[in-house]
Amino acid sequence: MRRRAAVRPTRWAAPVLALMASGVALSACGASAGDLARASCAHVNASIALYQRAARTPEPSTAAELRDKAYIDLLSAIPIAAQAAYHDIQWESLSATLSEANRVPESTLIPSLRAQCATADASVFGQQPPPSSSPSGG
Repeated sequence: MRRRAAVRPTRWAAPVLALMASGVALSACGASAGDLARASCAHVNASIALYQRAARTPEPSTAAELRDKAYIDLLSAIPIAAQAAYHDIQWESLSATLSEANRVPESTLIPSLRAQCATADASVFGQQPPPSSSPSGG
């Protein structure tokens, strides 16, 4: 009779779950859709930086480790972007692009993610309208 090998979670399973939980916690705090999009993009931007660093790293094992970390950051952005899209349809494209992370290479997603996150990062007021330019006194 053969013994079954114990199933061990990969090294990155715990950090991914922790990051996803933090995304849920952030959305539970009443953050606006714009805040959620910016939080998601913080993970996306970190992922892109790690991915590019991996591309410049000559050591294959170090490059693979950096790509794994980049992928974890990308995965952690998914639930936060989904919450942003739930609250404001404007962020559906960000959520949809991130949802492809497990099927499409990150290098293919980077141009779209950069453009979508540039919009999120430039969104100063989130869902609030900008202040009126006319004085409100009388």
